[in-house]
Amino acid sequence: MAGNEGEGGRTRRRLSTEERREQLLSVGARLFSESPYDDVWIEQVAEIAGVSRGLLYHYFPTKRDFFAAVVERESERMLRMTAAVPGAPVRGQLASGLDTYLEYVQAHAHGYRAFHRADAAGDRAVRRVYQRALAAQERQILEALAGDPEFGPLLRRRPDTRLAVRGWLAFTTAVCLEWLRGSELSREEVRDLCARALLGVLTF
Repeated sequence: MAGNEGEGGRTRRRLSTEERREQLLSVGARLFSESPYDDVWIEQVAEIAGVSRGLLYHYFPTKRDFFAAVVERESERMLRMTAAVPGAPVRGQLASGLDTYLEYVQAHAHGYRAFHRADAAGDRAVRRVYQRALAAQERQILEALAGDPEFGPLLRRRPDTRLAVRGWLAFTTAVCLEWLRGSELSREEVRDLCARALLGVLTF
């Protein structure tokens, strides 16, 4: 059978395993973006998704596993969308990379907020997932800088570059979260602000 009969004789397509998992993670991203970790209940997720609690636990055995999967999903998506082009100058890629990142922030605001709520979660395992995700972002930026003719030598001369990149990530996160709350700045203005901040930190 291709699906089940719904009201009025309409056929409802049965979701594949991957589609169902994605649906549950999307619901989780919205709930975790709106409420602290401890205030989100698995029953809410199951009800909104229209599935049984047992099915949800089949995909994610605990709430910790579920939230960790939400955080990992957003991390993987961010890393994929902001990957540097090998061999291309970082300075030239910065504006386009930030444009892509800010498009992601706007299009997946719930997921972005949920991702950054993980650091405040009381669960150590969830915080470790978040910290690993931030470390992956940091590595991605440092690798792009290391292979750049302009910034590569700077990276080797200055031991504080890693810390500077970590601080810039925190700055960019704070700016984006504030922007999502209703800042009057346009996306282009936010992009230019973040680009100037990184270049300023690296070249000061």
